[in-house]
Amino acid sequence: MADIVQQRLEDRIPGLEQLERVGLFTNKEVKSMLKRSTALEYKLHRAIQCKDDFITYIQFEINTLELIKKRRARIGYHFKREEIEYPIIQGINSVFRRATSKWQEDVQLWLSHVAFNKKWGSKTQLSKILLSMLAIHPDKPALWIMAAKCEMEDRNSSESARHLFLRALRFHPENKKVYLEYFRMELMHAEKMRKQQQELEQAKIDVGEYQFSPEILSGKLAEVIYRDAAQKIKGAEFVLSLLQIAAIFDFTKDLQDTILQDLQSQYSDDCLMWDFMAKRELDSAGAPELQSAKGRASDTDRREERCCLVYEEALKSLNSEAMWTCYVKFCFERYKRKTNVTELKEKRKERLLRVLQSAHDAQLLQETFYKNWLQVLLSSGDTITATQIATTAAQRFSQSVEMWSFSLQTLVHLKSPEAGPLFQEALKHISLKESLAIWQMQADWSMASQTPKETEAFFQKGILSPVPAVSAAIKEKYLEWSYKTGGYKRARKTFVSLHEHRPFTKEFFLQMIQIEKEQETPKMSNLRDCYERVLREFGFSDESLWIDYIKEELGRHGNPENCGKIHWRAVKTLDGESVERFTTLYTLLQTGNI
Repeated sequence: MADIVQQRLEDRIPGLEQLERVGLFTNKEVKSMLKRSTALEYKLHRAIQCKDDFITYIQFEINTLELIKKRRARIGYHFKREEIEYPIIQGINSVFRRATSKWQEDVQLWLSHVAFNKKWGSKTQLSKILLSMLAIHPDKPALWIMAAKCEMEDRNSSESARHLFLRALRFHPENKKVYLEYFRMELMHAEKMRKQQQELEQAKIDVGEYQFSPEILSGKLAEVIYRDAAQKIKGAEFVLSLLQIAAIFDFTKDLQDTILQDLQSQYSDDCLMWDFMAKRELDSAGAPELQSAKGRASDTDRREERCCLVYEEALKSLNSEAMWTCYVKFCFERYKRKTNVTELKEKRKERLLRVLQSAHDAQLLQETFYKNWLQVLLSSGDTITATQIATTAAQRFSQSVEMWSFSLQTLVHLKSPEAGPLFQEALKHISLKESLAIWQMQADWSMASQTPKETEAFFQKGILSPVPAVSAAIKEKYLEWSYKTGGYKRARKTFVSLHEHRPFTKEFFLQMIQIEKEQETPKMSNLRDCYERVLREFGFSDESLWIDYIKEELGRHGNPENCGKIHWRAVKTLDGESVERFTTLYTLLQTGNI
């Protein structure tokens, strides 16, 4: 091992001497680098090798290259690169090869090797690394795509990129991403060739017998890829992805027409095809450039109407929820677009409401759109329709807590008399475990809208709920309502009636403590009772409750002699880290810092 390390270090010496000779590094720095390299080399040759040691060595050498680059720029010395940087780069590649050979499954290590050579290495070296990586990881399409892009962009070799894509398709014959990137690469190559031909023609340079292939220049090779891809991978979404790529290039009109024809003939039962064809009407040629805002708005309205006609045509043969979803989404998108022309805004709103109503009547409107619909109706002031839709939507999606919640919020906001019965309907249909939000909403509504007798009956029913979360939450609301409507005496009576009725929340007791403290002459016995009860339920893990109790005893109405007993009980009761936090807080309290 020592002989190998020594040989590697001796190979480094000429380069280090050159660094010192040309003034990039001092003698002291060279010695320090040699010492560090020796230590790192020995780590790489241990019996049990560690990947982190290889990474540390690579990073050290890369940092050295970066430092040399900065020193060169500072002193303006740009010679002897082959004698200085090249041996270091070779050494780093050697360490990378040893690492990737031992940890072949580590993709990130391979990618780091690729990234290093893209920045510092040769293009030939980069190509070899990519091929080695793909030999180990042929099952990863993303690596094939990355390798092909490197060949195309870094090595300027479209032929190598093409071969890599063809090999990738042998391993992944139905991978959409590979086909899309291969298709894009061929079109980019064609565009590049067209630009080269144009530049040569403009410069009037005679290229002799060399001729640019008309098939490549016109995108015929890309069309072959498209036909192969469309045959193996079905679906309008994929074909549309290919069409969108082709649309980027200005020489692909024939190819785009071919794809469009295939799309319309093969996927007439796919809503994505109809959605695309409808939206194309927005970009179709219309009136010449109009100067006035109203003129432009009128032209936009005509285009949107043509889009709607396509959607209506689609619904004749494809009356599905997915098709209605596309139609409604389009109308929402146009409705949300800003315009200063009131007529266009109103037409968009009318169109949206008409489509929503039609989808609703067909019972094919998605749940998510009802919320948007109600918002539009409320903003328009159409409270009657909003009430009807809120009620109908909740009943149609009777298992959806979110739908019930929003419908009830709408009726409560409108102060509709139908809110009460709908609350009862909601609790009948929603599962008990999901009913908390409805109970809380009904509590707020009842406190604001119903008579005290009706609200009292509601709370009595709520505290008996078999769902612990509901019962506990209703107790909080009940106590709050009692204090607001009947003052301290009623709140105290409600608290006494509930303080043995589990389950509880900490907030329930803290609420009563706050009520007690708000009185002109708080009763310390009542405060102690509240603290004792909350500590019995939550004192095992909440140190702040004990501190608050101690603070109360230190207050004007308390008895400081009780603090020692409370401290002793807290230390015995609290669990784990809560004891340490309590001790810290208690010390701060004694020193007057809290």
